Amino acid sequence: MNTILLVEDDLSIIDGLEFSLRRNGFHIALARTVREGFLMLSDKKYDLLLLDLTLPDGSGFDICKKVRQSSDVPIIFLTASDEEVNIVMGLDIGGDDYITKPFKLNELISRIKALLRRYHIPSQEPIDLQSNDITIKLLESRVFKDSKEIELTSLEYRLLCLLMQNPNIVLTRNIILDRLWDSNGNFIDDNTLSVYVRRLRSKIEDNAENPKFLLTLRRLGYKWNVLK
Repeated sequence: MNTILLVEDDLSIIDGLEFSLRRNGFHIALARTVREGFLMLSDKKYDLLLLDLTLPDGSGFDICKKVRQSSDVPIIFLTASDEEVNIVMGLDIGGDDYITKPFKLNELISRIKALLRRYHIPSQEPIDLQSNDITIKLLESRVFKDSKEIELTSLEYRLLCLLMQNPNIVLTRNIILDRLWDSNGNFIDDNTLSVYVRRLRSKIEDNAENPKFLLTLRRLGYKWNVLK
């Protein structure tokens, strides 16, 4: 279970965050000042840091700078300002993401999950994904069927990669929707997912009405079928 260090001094934000994070299966450690944050970081390792920018004795930037001297732990800034200078500074000193107050708790949870997934991806990834007669050249973000390139949108490409990386595994619609969340905070809903599945089938299947690769399991989700 992932442990998150929350450095925040606003009690109204702390209460909501602690409840939501614990409900989603995270352990929470709380610090309310820069000094407390440093003490807790010296005593234990954490899987992700949530840092408020404005603290009684300094800034979340101070913690980030110190942490980045020895660790690449994921860091998300909580900021009451969406001024570009603060955003740029936070990312330049090593922050991974930021969210502007007031924010939706579900959006923050999705960002945390997405960042933790990216952080735990093994560094040695395959150059290509190959299944049946479909090939994805990951370094080039290009897709081929029978050596002929297929033009996909960004979301179609990400959906195809997700399915091919999990062959013969049923991915529920909720899992797919969560994985296709993007760093700009754009979400797709269940109906939109169905549209993208149909569009992807029309490009990769010989007969989209009788698919061989991208299979639908009613009321469950989708599966990438590896033909024998």
